[in-house]
Amino acid sequence: MFSSRERLENRTPSEGVGRLQYLQALVTEFQQTESEECREQVLANLSNFAYDPINYDYLRQLNVIDLFLDTLTEPNERLVEFGIGGLCNLALDKENKALILQNDGVSLVKDCLSSPNEETVLSAITTLMYLTTPASKS
Repeated sequence: MFSSRERLENRTPSEGVGRLQYLQALVTEFQQTESEECREQVLANLSNFAYDPINYDYLRQLNVIDLFLDTLTEPNERLVEFGIGGLCNLALDKENKALILQNDGVSLVKDCLSSPNEETVLSAITTLMYLTTPASKS
């Protein structure tokens, strides 16, 4: 994790790709590729980027929360695992939590509880705990 946006920018080479452009390239690749293996790998990378709060603004700007929510209904269990993992990484932030809740996230996350994949179930439980607010409790 980087301590600040300034530190991140200082560590990016002048001829390098900025973080927003890199994340945009990942989102585009996920949406355009036909390869399931490639989609899994790209989604896993996006989920890992969701771990660092310095990326939250970029991920919101690129609608990655919607992308993660959309993957929860995929038949591919690995995509579901990485999608719920990404949501779990994002859900403690107030803005991210609000976006997840506004987009029927509780219902989608709740459906992950019946997954045969243990990692998916654990991430779903944790995400639901993070999403608990007075407004979402019911």
